[in-house]
Amino acid sequence: MDIKEAIEGRISVRSFLDKPVPKSVITDILDTARWSPSGTNTQPWKVVVVQGESKKTISEALLEAAKNGVKANPDYDYYPTEWVEPFKGRRFQCGMDLYQALDIGREDKEKRLEASLNNYRFFGAPVSLFFFIDKVMGKGSWFDMGMFLQSVMLAARGHGLGSCPQASTSDYPDIVRNILGVSDQYSLICGLSLGYPDNDKPVNQYRTQREEVENFTTWAD
Repeated sequence: MDIKEAIEGRISVRSFLDKPVPKSVITDILDTARWSPSGTNTQPWKVVVVQGESKKTISEALLEAAKNGVKANPDYDYYPTEWVEPFKGRRFQCGMDLYQALDIGREDKEKRLEASLNNYRFFGAPVSLFFFIDKVMGKGSWFDMGMFLQSVMLAARGHGLGSCPQASTSDYPDIVRNILGVSDQYSLICGLSLGYPDNDKPVNQYRTQREEVENFTTWAD
């Protein structure tokens, strides 16, 4: 798989096969991603690989919190407090495309809620990777973390795996840290569901839209 195919063919997978991912494969993915760039080679990433009972425990705890209306308290603000265009429209279209792929009507609040809760079930993926960063690090290191995450997702594709980066799994960082025994010195950035994609499911067959290059690029000669 060449680089262009790896990038353009990556999607956020939301349905996985019930097939385990060998530890050797996960290790190889991380061994590749560790070569991602970082400012002054700080390598700010901390990763916890979650499978089996630990994944089940986290899933149940997150679901319980969400269903009981516990207010999310992420370590950072992912989205703006007030949406403006063009971001507001893109966000709306993304949601509509997803619900259409799931065959969920705009007014079907029950099914929409269930679809949202599937984030905390990791969409049935056998593996979830949680990404942390030491709170002492600045915004530049968060930029480094984004490049590291992209490297993980692209390396996974080389093994025939799909992934879904999930900021939603960082809604309750204290729950995740407590279960995994991670110090609160670390901010939880996100989880990443990982596994073999179920390509027959419609939710894995739709694509979100992308702006053309000329719409976000200017040339200074």
